[in-house]
Amino acid sequence: MKRSWTALAVAAVAVLAVAGCNDYGNTFQNNTGATILSISPSVISAGSPDFVLTVNGGTFVAKTVVQWNGKTLESTLPTDSAGNILGNIITAKVPAALVAKSGLATIITLSPAQGAGTNGLSNPVAFVINPTPNPLPVLTSIAPNAAVVGAATSLSLTGSSFLSNSDPAQASQVNWTSGAKTTILTVGTITATQIQASIPASLLANAGTASVTVFNPGSPPPPGCTGLCSGGGGGGSSAPQTFTICASAPCTAPVAAGATAASLVAEETPAVSLDGRYVAYTAVQNDRAQVFLRDTCEGAATGCQPRTTLLSVAADGSAANEESHTPSMSSDGRYVAFSSAATNLIENAPAGRQIYLRDTCAGFGDPCKPSMRLVSLDSNGALLGTQSILPSISSSGRFVAFLAITPSHSSNQSKNSVNPIDSGYRQVFIRDTCLGAANCAPKTTRISLQSGDGTGSGAESAGPALSGDANHVAIASGNAATLFKRSVAIDDRVFLAITNQQQ
Repeated sequence: MKRSWTALAVAAVAVLAVAGCNDYGNTFQNNTGATILSISPSVISAGSPDFVLTVNGGTFVAKTVVQWNGKTLESTLPTDSAGNILGNIITAKVPAALVAKSGLATIITLSPAQGAGTNGLSNPVAFVINPTPNPLPVLTSIAPNAAVVGAATSLSLTGSSFLSNSDPAQASQVNWTSGAKTTILTVGTITATQIQASIPASLLANAGTASVTVFNPGSPPPPGCTGLCSGGGGGGSSAPQTFTICASAPCTAPVAAGATAASLVAEETPAVSLDGRYVAYTAVQNDRAQVFLRDTCEGAATGCQPRTTLLSVAADGSAANEESHTPSMSSDGRYVAFSSAATNLIENAPAGRQIYLRDTCAGFGDPCKPSMRLVSLDSNGALLGTQSILPSISSSGRFVAFLAITPSHSSNQSKNSVNPIDSGYRQVFIRDTCLGAANCAPKTTRISLQSGDGTGSGAESAGPALSGDANHVAIASGNAATLFKRSVAIDDRVFLAITNQQQ
């Protein structure tokens, strides 16, 4: 026991030999190892993967190591071509587990002691682990999006990546911008997908419009940070939503063309080839619905490169200048029928929505050249004044069934119908394009003897479904049944027409 106390006393004397005095008269030991001038990186985001820390300074001697909060890291001392330690640099591998959470770390090097009273420790340097960057908020809708000039209004915002925090400076904020002035609205409940805010009456004093955005601040620096404390960053402003202020009731915000197109496209069904390789679908491009063809290369030979082609396209390569919808595809994916209100898909295109057939040449290559033809043609004049929509193509692509709608003149027809084009007298036609047939003259045949009347339905029309051999057409009737020369009743509103088309 006496020997142990003697050893401790000797160690204490050694420490005091290199000790200094602070302002309070207490003693402390100076670090006697290398000097750290800088580290790189010195800041990182929490959750980062393993990385290499570079420590610059000197003099780093053999067996010097880097320590992270007192834990020794796997360290490397670079050497010159002769194998001599450079002495002014040392690197260390930092495992991801050490930076999994935000906070501060102390970096220090430990060199072998060079004699009595030395500890080999360098000066400490702080390393900052910032929180992960905050996400960019996404604002998809606001409700209401319009109000009459007057009293204060509650506002509900829907989206994603909203931030809730007891510290208002770290929570999502709602910005109201009118002209050059931006006001931060008072918010209530915030979840990741919903924000409740209040619009004061002062912001609704004059008719006009304002833009509403959600702003996320950048993530803050870790507590106790006094050096490089810019924080984790991220955040930013969402895309704006427009709020309309009306002078008087009724007050309805105008719907943007792009929003209308997107809502229609969202409910459309894509068409797929028999082998699953080709998919025709509708998507919004430049605020306008267009029809596209995707070659997935499923089942194709090695070397096939997936690609997407615009089908609603004019001969000069320009996109359709009006909306295009509801593609229907032949079994092999070569032919795609769709409806379009564009006037540039063919020369002298008729006005209104028409049915077009695109030969995509998919799977055929040279010498096949893509082409476009009008399907909703009728030499007998039955299609005059109609809107042609919802095509259905036969397996070979030769026959195309479609719906033609004549606007209803019934006194019961609602002037405020949700989709007036889809409300009216509906007739079913089949076009024989004569594709692949010899000695054939193209013709259009009306297979409905009496048209169904969609008066007052307020719902979109149901289109015909053509069988692969084009001998049968299924159709859902309107308020008044669509009559056919030969048909089978499937339900009180669904009929199967027998067309006797031969393929």
